[in-house]
Amino acid sequence: MTKRSGNLTPIASSASNRCFGCGPANLTGLRLEFMLADDGSVASFARIPDTFEGPAGYLHGGIIATLLDEAMSKAVRARGNASMTRTMAIDYLRPVPSGTPLRIEGRVVRGEARKHWAEARILNENGIVLAEGKGLFIEVRPPARN
Repeated sequence: MTKRSGNLTPIASSASNRCFGCGPANLTGLRLEFMLADDGSVASFARIPDTFEGPAGYLHGGIIATLLDEAMSKAVRARGNASMTRTMAIDYLRPVPSGTPLRIEGRVVRGEARKHWAEARILNENGIVLAEGKGLFIEVRPPARN
């Protein structure tokens, strides 16, 4: 993951995608937009509104977990693999303020068959890491249609 923007390419999302984290069709979701870096990592630049707060002025811990999960999942998807979270560990380093510029980064650190290990972090506008996550993602295949 790079600290600077560098060469980032937008990752397209289906207009009908209702994912809570990145779906443009989910009006009550986070509607994150991710970019792909040259090194295969992903980044999203976001301001999460106060409607997702826990303590006044700070994001709810579940929303922080969602941001990290979304970045890791998107990093796996950027490699062409749809996946779902199997396990995730989060280190809440500092409170994450609401309504301020955030950079959310994710990258795959290892892949083995259908298993993908990933890491993510949330940084404030000064580049200070506020939260980090690690997770195991399992590749899923589209459901069979009758």
